[in-house]
Amino acid sequence: MRKKRSVEEMIHTLKTDPGFSQNVTHWHTVEAKPARYAPIPSSVPPDLVRVLHGRGIEQLYTHQAEAIEQTSRGNSTVIVTPTASGKTLCYNLPVLSKMIEQPNARALYLYPTKALAQDQNSDLMEMVEALEGDLRCFTYDGDTAPAARTKVRDAGNIVITNPDMLHSGILPHHTKWIRLFENLEYIVVDELHTYRGVFGSHVANVFRRLKRICAYYGSHPKWIMTSATIANPVELAELLTEEDVVLVDNNGAPQGKKHLIFYNPPVVNEALGIRRSATLETKRIASKLVEADIQTIVFARSRVRVEVLLTYLQELTRRELGPKSIVGYRGGYLPSERREIERRLRNGEIKAVVSTNALELGVDIGQLQACVLNGYPGTVASMWQQAGRAGRRHSEALVIFVASSSSLDQLVVEQPDLILDRSPEAARLDPNNLIILVDHMKCAAFELPFQKGERFGTVETEEILDFLTDAHILHERADKYYWMTDAFPAHDISLRTSDQENVVIVDQTAKNQVIGEMDTFSAMTLLHDEAIYLHGAEQYQVERLDFEEKKAYVRRVDVDYYTDANLAVELKVLEENKTTGVKTFGEVSVIAMATLFKKIKFGTHENIGSGPIHLPERELHTTATWFTLDERFAYSEADMEDQLEAVSDLLRRLAPLYLMCDTLDLFTTIQMKATHTNKPTVYLYDRYPGGIGLSEALYRDADEVLDAAIRTVDDCPCESGCPRCVGMIGYGDFKQQVVRQLQALKGTI
Repeated sequence: MRKKRSVEEMIHTLKTDPGFSQNVTHWHTVEAKPARYAPIPSSVPPDLVRVLHGRGIEQLYTHQAEAIEQTSRGNSTVIVTPTASGKTLCYNLPVLSKMIEQPNARALYLYPTKALAQDQNSDLMEMVEALEGDLRCFTYDGDTAPAARTKVRDAGNIVITNPDMLHSGILPHHTKWIRLFENLEYIVVDELHTYRGVFGSHVANVFRRLKRICAYYGSHPKWIMTSATIANPVELAELLTEEDVVLVDNNGAPQGKKHLIFYNPPVVNEALGIRRSATLETKRIASKLVEADIQTIVFARSRVRVEVLLTYLQELTRRELGPKSIVGYRGGYLPSERREIERRLRNGEIKAVVSTNALELGVDIGQLQACVLNGYPGTVASMWQQAGRAGRRHSEALVIFVASSSSLDQLVVEQPDLILDRSPEAARLDPNNLIILVDHMKCAAFELPFQKGERFGTVETEEILDFLTDAHILHERADKYYWMTDAFPAHDISLRTSDQENVVIVDQTAKNQVIGEMDTFSAMTLLHDEAIYLHGAEQYQVERLDFEEKKAYVRRVDVDYYTDANLAVELKVLEENKTTGVKTFGEVSVIAMATLFKKIKFGTHENIGSGPIHLPERELHTTATWFTLDERFAYSEADMEDQLEAVSDLLRRLAPLYLMCDTLDLFTTIQMKATHTNKPTVYLYDRYPGGIGLSEALYRDADEVLDAAIRTVDDCPCESGCPRCVGMIGYGDFKQQVVRQLQALKGTI
């Protein structure tokens, strides 16, 4: 029988439970903060003030008032405040004010995902309807019916969409959107911090194309951008838009009291330093919260981990809770499935949701009371974003970080100041990545001919235009470059991955029903033949992966294991761009191939079988930073290989603390005898074609990462090395050997 408890009662229970409290390394409390208010600016018209009063808003938070004032002065802005601080009014009020004053004015709202765009539309619609005027706002995405699209183009004062639809559905067809582009006053960009890495690099070029088309139709819109806390919001905003922006970060929203608990699972083998599984501990802690009727979100690092945790937690459903009261949420679920989950979270039907970072963004899922993080999410910014999902403006909230045995998680749980006192990372992107740049210049030429000498944003174009002309993609005539093929370039360019098409997952259990999708790189390790694909805590066995047709055929099964695959990597150095001591940055070719899968038993996580994978290899041309190790510190070749593995593991896990990237954005591989030097070498490479600046940032910041690696090994209480510090069970003076290698890489010995 479940006993309902408040968050305050649960906090007392956890503090007095020795089985929990003895594993807490730090209990941090963020005190509640009262609201700070400012009058509604005079630039907001009376009709809109009346709407605000009707919603119980007599005054604004300080940051809302400041953002509106800056916009009314003609400045582009970036607003940086915490989750649930009322950022939407920072752009809705100036946009609606402009449209009341100037009925022909138009605005374009961009959200990073279709889900977020649809979610935010409802709040805006309420305000528009309360104005009782002729304003119209529409969502325009892949779900918009063909019959409704003409109405959106002709009558939409506010068009709500996402970068992908802007890229492939609006800009290439700008002649159908003349009213929008001729009268465009504002471009709103929400969740700015998500526009980093390969996605951000693409979107920066989409914005170059957008500005080019606006200039053609004679409009020069201002930008209003919102972001979670990152180290460089102004730099990121200006890099994306190539415009000057004003920062607004004087947060006036109230904040409820929040408890942030750092929890390290108990040691189960003292000699080897092995800890209890973070996944099983997350299950135990989340179960306690759900049994106390505390609505909870659990974040996990991967799709597989989400489904494994969901399988465990749904045991509660069978024992005590109603059907479908504990659900999963991740990329790969169908859009309709995700919308239904969001709705049921808002109205309280769902007691717990297990999610990847897909729910990190501002989709409205109501006021959750607790958040459990299964492992470090990869960046300080993401950790605070996920923690922000629990508790809103007035209620007390509980956030529990459960550390895995990885070096990075152990560093965070033992040194929580790395999170609590550290500024969030800087978001990095490279708009001038040559592969991305050329792709978008093709799209731009399709949209409007290039004039000889014309820049694309800040980029000189002549060399690229001549290259495309020589390749018979463009045709030069009278100092203009024209698109000359029948192809539609934007259709073949994905903003989010190096692949345009995902693999569609088809369930053959009853009838051929599509149940999800996955990018092709992930499909190599998650959808190979005989893989167990987990979806909504249901198990499906992959009967066949058709790589050519981009389809995986699966059938529902009931087995007591899931699968995990090994990826073999062959790397070749193509060019060395810069070298300092034993550290080099350059261009590499990487060939990856899935080779072997393991069967992992639920509950015990033991390996109960394996099998081969037969899939074609995939090649990647990218950038890397590599380190050459010193053979003097090894007693044998086997010893040297272990040191390589340890250094590689440390750098791979710690680098995301210093680069704003996911651990999946930067891969590692080792070579006992590098093909270009014949020496033991560790490589860290960008996972995206052409590189997106991560490995180059590592080259620059290597000393900071190496210092962290040395501290991680030195501070570990084990004797010879363990999974926490060196990623494996050490022997003899192995720890000292690894520290000497790291010191040599840093140049201190």
